[in-house]
Amino acid sequence: MKILLDPQVYAFQTYGGISRYYTEIFSRLKNKKDLSILNSVLITKNVYFNQSNLYGKPQKRLFYFVTFLNKMGISIRSKTKNINTNFVKRKLKLKNFDLFIPTYYGTYFLEYIDNKPFVLTVYDMIHELYPQYFINDPLEVTKNKKILLEKATKIIAVSKNTKKDILKIYPHIDSNKIEVIYHGNSIYYAKSITVNLPEKYILFVGERANYKNFIFMLESLKDVLHNNKTIHIICAGGGKFTVAEKNKISELGLENQVIQKYFEDNELGTFYHNAICFIFPSEYEGFGIPILEAMACSCPIILTNNSSFPEVAGEAGIYFELNNLEDLKNKVKMLIENNSTRREYIKKGLERSKLFSWEKAATDCLNVYKAAI
Repeated sequence: MKILLDPQVYAFQTYGGISRYYTEIFSRLKNKKDLSILNSVLITKNVYFNQSNLYGKPQKRLFYFVTFLNKMGISIRSKTKNINTNFVKRKLKLKNFDLFIPTYYGTYFLEYIDNKPFVLTVYDMIHELYPQYFINDPLEVTKNKKILLEKATKIIAVSKNTKKDILKIYPHIDSNKIEVIYHGNSIYYAKSITVNLPEKYILFVGERANYKNFIFMLESLKDVLHNNKTIHIICAGGGKFTVAEKNKISELGLENQVIQKYFEDNELGTFYHNAICFIFPSEYEGFGIPILEAMACSCPIILTNNSSFPEVAGEAGIYFELNNLEDLKNKVKMLIENNSTRREYIKKGLERSKLFSWEKAATDCLNVYKAAI
């Protein structure tokens, strides 16, 4: 079986959950017997891809050439997407493949694919469910996703909740062609990796805007932090605080206790492992990879009782009612004040995390790919 892998996501993600997903899956499938991965990514700044076994000689030669051009003052970054797209279009026209895998929702390939099957992975339905948070995003995302959902031979949903959302929004889609395959975890704690962090802190990871409920979390925990100046909130990644975030932090009197820090991939496990707990107050996620990361790194998780969260965290999660400030505060205080309860949830999380792996995800994906042909 020959699988042609589309380059879309690698043109716009340097890091990110979607590009990590495809890299983890296809780096495991690459050496499978009777399976050939036709890779159409020529140029990318994606860290996961460039560190994987998918990064072969053609990419390396082109990388050295692009690096040389950059040193000469010639930048082709803006042309990266077109270079990759033109390359995959040539492969599509040759028809020398059995299955096509789009990595995002662009529909460019439909005019070339003829009757060849393709499998679409859907990560969430957040644009459709919460359009108010994406007014600046192009409408093509939802329009194209609908087209691909209807035309796909098979659909992989990253959670049962995502499958449910697909069918809720588009009830005419055949539910039998949707398979649920969970993510695996890529982040683990290594004792040898040290990071300059406060002794006591609560962890928040990733983007903070809108539905991520970062400001809600600050408002909920202000009294906890005021009553114990040794406790901090560490925001790992997500970029520098915006002016609005800085103003809110100042208004709450938390300037010295809320800190934003960058991290390397190999450091994230230490952020989780040393935290009092990880809080995931998001209103909605298709899956929620940070849940797996925290559990695997011995970090208790406090999260909302909605979307896919109970499905992923199970009994290892400490749940609070969405938008209930007092409920979140009480759950955090419980972990701060009761170390035996904290240890209990660490143990539950470690056991729960063993149910998810990229090896299993890759095997399950391959079974879906075979069924699509």
